[in-house]
Amino acid sequence: MPRRLLAAFCLLMSFNTAHAAERWETLPATPAPITSAKTGRADVNGIKLFYSITGHGSPVVLLHGGLANSDYWGNQVKALSAKHTVITLDSRGHGRSSRDARPFGYDLMADDVIAVLDKLKIERADFVGWSDGAILGLDLAMRYPQRVGKVFAFAANTQTSGVKEGVEKNPTFAAYIERAGKEYAKLSPTPKEYDAFVEQISHMWASQPNWTTEDLAKIKSPVLIVDGDHDEAIKREHTEYMASAIPGAGLLILPNVSHFAFIQDPAFFNASVQSFLDEK
Repeated sequence: MPRRLLAAFCLLMSFNTAHAAERWETLPATPAPITSAKTGRADVNGIKLFYSITGHGSPVVLLHGGLANSDYWGNQVKALSAKHTVITLDSRGHGRSSRDARPFGYDLMADDVIAVLDKLKIERADFVGWSDGAILGLDLAMRYPQRVGKVFAFAANTQTSGVKEGVEKNPTFAAYIERAGKEYAKLSPTPKEYDAFVEQISHMWASQPNWTTEDLAKIKSPVLIVDGDHDEAIKREHTEYMASAIPGAGLLILPNVSHFAFIQDPAFFNASVQSFLDEK
């Protein structure tokens, strides 16, 4: 290669390297469904709620974020099922689960989780939640303390003011919203109603959750408040507030990841979950 062309090539490579997307800017592919999982649809609270069960051992329930589905937990199911019975759910209206005419609300969605555990005869479980799923974990800890062991709450908020303005315009988050629409069309029993679904759940996000410091102080379960250091959606000061408001809660900030840490850096995310669940 001529020297001038070689120099130009090297300059181009260095430019591309310098401008390569950071890990926290990426949106890795949604993991494939776990083919070995036992799946079902439970008739609860007027809807059919999809669930899957994998592994053996103490029960751990994985609760996904808003607009998503339980496939997003594929990397965590594989890691946790060696020691635990791992239950994943598609929240009402999400993924393969149906919805009814009632307005979305975290209390209602938490009640759905308890109803599925009743169907499965699981009296008590640990919970790992992401975003809306983490909010559900905290809701369960407040309202069903006898059913909740530990709560790993990743990228939660407990007040609407904890969410950053304009998050939907962030390129990574916008790509997630677009992907979620395609997955909804593929999985949902009402595949053409994504826009209506988003409008309905957006009403919940506009006013919920709205828990006080006194509400959080009622939580007695061991809780680890977790977020990525580049979360597009949740304000860092709000994450720190939650950890200080919940009695005995820990705080963990994962490096070089965002609202989607569990697929951006699954090895580190999984190790963090396992360490928390296995700690005596």
